[in-house]
Amino acid sequence: MKKTPQSPRELPMSRPPLERMMRIHTAIASGRFPNASSLAREFEVSTKTIQRDLDFMRDRMGLPVEYHPQRFGFHYTEPVDAFPTLQITEGELFALVVAEKALQQYRGSPFEKRLLTAFKKLERSLPDTVSLNLAEWTQSISFRTTAEPNVDLGIIDRLAQAASEGRTLRLTYRKPGAATEERTVDPYHIGNVNGDWYLFAHDHLRKAIRTFVPSRILEAVPTGKTFQRPAKFALERHLRDSFGVYSRRGDFEVRVRFSRAVADYIREKRWHASQSLVELPDQGVELNLRLGSLEEISRWILGWGSEATVLAPPELANLVRGAAEALLKNYPRR
Repeated sequence: MKKTPQSPRELPMSRPPLERMMRIHTAIASGRFPNASSLAREFEVSTKTIQRDLDFMRDRMGLPVEYHPQRFGFHYTEPVDAFPTLQITEGELFALVVAEKALQQYRGSPFEKRLLTAFKKLERSLPDTVSLNLAEWTQSISFRTTAEPNVDLGIIDRLAQAASEGRTLRLTYRKPGAATEERTVDPYHIGNVNGDWYLFAHDHLRKAIRTFVPSRILEAVPTGKTFQRPAKFALERHLRDSFGVYSRRGDFEVRVRFSRAVADYIREKRWHASQSLVELPDQGVELNLRLGSLEEISRWILGWGSEATVLAPPELANLVRGAAEALLKNYPRR
């Protein structure tokens, strides 16, 4: 009877190369002198594959593996303590788990598959004595935000690919309270700033770098053109004088006094790279910053209510006062 060829689903799956080499190491270290034929049968691969693995183990990993003609198999010519695989400390493993937990908000997105693939590769690379069991940490670590951004992660993925490949995009973009418009951009960088996603791109219409909010991008279509990101562009430099994502619009020395009631909250964080703190006699604190725009910090100061007082510059004090007066109009006395 003629044998029906196996479908791809029915074909035996060979083990990943690193895992296979780890098992070859175990067989050799056991002293049973395995040969290429016996190992090929065990792992359901060809003898050529086994020989390539052995060559790699000897030439690239520095393992003292040699063929013993009298025993018809491979052995180590000197003691080998452990397979030279990925070395990872407990602290590094913990950091990886924290990173995985931080990205859980992107489950079901294009990022999920890539993240899980990377963690599976790491897991296969770890020695048997280390287990990357993320479930054990579920009750110990979590990340929570009260206002998750509503973003189409397919759009984020498209923007990131275009930025990495240097491809110009045509965006259908909607500004708050305005009609949609078409914008042609060279995407330089995708950044998550304070929990929100932003696209930093060269706008062909404005002939300058502009910041776009991905949740406002309805469509992102490649134009077929490519670009070269300027060597001088760096997000850190672009946002150096920003309190968020606004680019430079001036040069402002900002001084804000915080009351004793909230001073510890100010001391506990690094709010900006330029900041310095001045301790006050009443146990309050003065926060000094050098910024290139005032809009974002004015909104931040309003969030502290009467516990914050703008000392400088006058433009910032006027912005906060104007916003507070407009707010009072929404709440007339009754």
